[in-house]
Amino acid sequence: MTVTGKSNGCVWITGASQGLGRALALELVRRGRTVVASARGADKLNELATEAAILQGSGRVVPWALDVTDGPAVAEAVRKIESDVGPIETAVLNAGTHRPVDGRRLKAEDFRKLLDINVMGTVLCLEPIIAAMTARRRGRIAVVASLSGYRGLPSAAAYGLTKAGLINMCESMRPELALAGLTMQVVNPGFVRTPLTDKNDFPMPFLMEPEDAARAFADGLESDRFEIVFPRRFAYLLKLLQRLPYRLYFPLARHMVKDRELAE
Repeated sequence: MTVTGKSNGCVWITGASQGLGRALALELVRRGRTVVASARGADKLNELATEAAILQGSGRVVPWALDVTDGPAVAEAVRKIESDVGPIETAVLNAGTHRPVDGRRLKAEDFRKLLDINVMGTVLCLEPIIAAMTARRRGRIAVVASLSGYRGLPSAAAYGLTKAGLINMCESMRPELALAGLTMQVVNPGFVRTPLTDKNDFPMPFLMEPEDAARAFADGLESDRFEIVFPRRFAYLLKLLQRLPYRLYFPLARHMVKDRELAE
C-alpha cells in the first residue's frame, strides 16, 4: 500500500471500524490529525475514510485492514505505515471484543478467544510499535482496557480478566517506557453505545454516546495523565466498589446475578 502526501506523523488506531475506535478516528480528523485506521473489515474502513473526507478539518483517515492476532502481519503493517504515511506518534490499541460468561456454564474457548484478541492482539501490536518509538525516543501509546477491569463483575469473568490484565500491564510498563521517552496511558471507558453494548440485556448506568466518549478520549490523549476514564461519575462509583471489603461486595454482586436470573 502506497500513500501519497506523507505527513510528519500519524495516529494509529486498531479496532477503528466501529464503535469507540471509529468515533475517535473522526474526532481526531476534526482536530487535524492523520489517522491510520485498522480493523479486519476493509469495507467499513473505506466507509470511514469517505466520511472523514467530508468533515471540516485538515485531518484524514488512511484505511489499513489488519488482523491484530496475526503477529507477522502486524509487524509488517507498522513498518509500512511508518514508511508510507509517517512515524506513528500515537498508537491507540483499541481492538477487542466481549463475550458474556456464566460461571455455572463455563467454556474454556470463551476465555481463549478473548485472551487472543484483547490481550495477545494488544501485545502483538506493542512489540513493533515500542521498537519503532524507542528508536527515536518519542511516542505515545494508549491501551484501551475498561472500567470492568476494576473488580470482578457477574458475566464478565473472561472480559474482566483481559481488561484487568491490560491495566496491570500498563501500570508495569509506564515507568520503564518513560525512561525511553515514551508515554504509556491506559483508557478505561464505561458503557459507550456501540454494536457490542447494543447486545447487552441489562441496565447500563451513565451510558455515553460514542461522540461524547471520543471527545473525552481525545482530550485525554492531549494530556500526560496515566489513566483516561469516562464517564467520570461511573468511574468514581466503580472505584468505590473496588474498595469495598468482600463481605460487603459479594452480597451486591449476588444481587446482580439474581436480577439477571429473574429477567431470564
